[in-house]
Amino acid sequence: MRLPVARAVEVCPVEVAVSVVGGTWKLTLIKHLSAGKRRFNELGRLVPLANRKTLTRQLRELEEDGIVERTVHPEVPPRVEYALTELGHSLGPIVAAMDQWGAEFEARATRRR
Repeated sequence: MRLPVARAVEVCPVEVAVSVVGGTWKLTLIKHLSAGKRRFNELGRLVPLANRKTLTRQLRELEEDGIVERTVHPEVPPRVEYALTELGHSLGPIVAAMDQWGAEFEARATRRR
């Protein structure tokens, strides 16, 4: 268990969830992976504001927490794919609700301008 998650366990389950999925681009990565396996460069194109270093770090943390699975295919050049685990797929309804809420918030904020 990553240290931030272990610390969150001492506080409350909400903090555990935030510790696992909170972070730059993690929820967006989960959203895109919910549609199926993706390669690293494909994820980079889907999240163009994220730099490679950040994407790598976030994917590694999600993998360590059991949300994402990384598969390296023995080819030349190596092909690496990322996919949600069963635990990762369980986040689907939460991410979908947050996506909908975000769209509604954006629409309201745009009307206020």
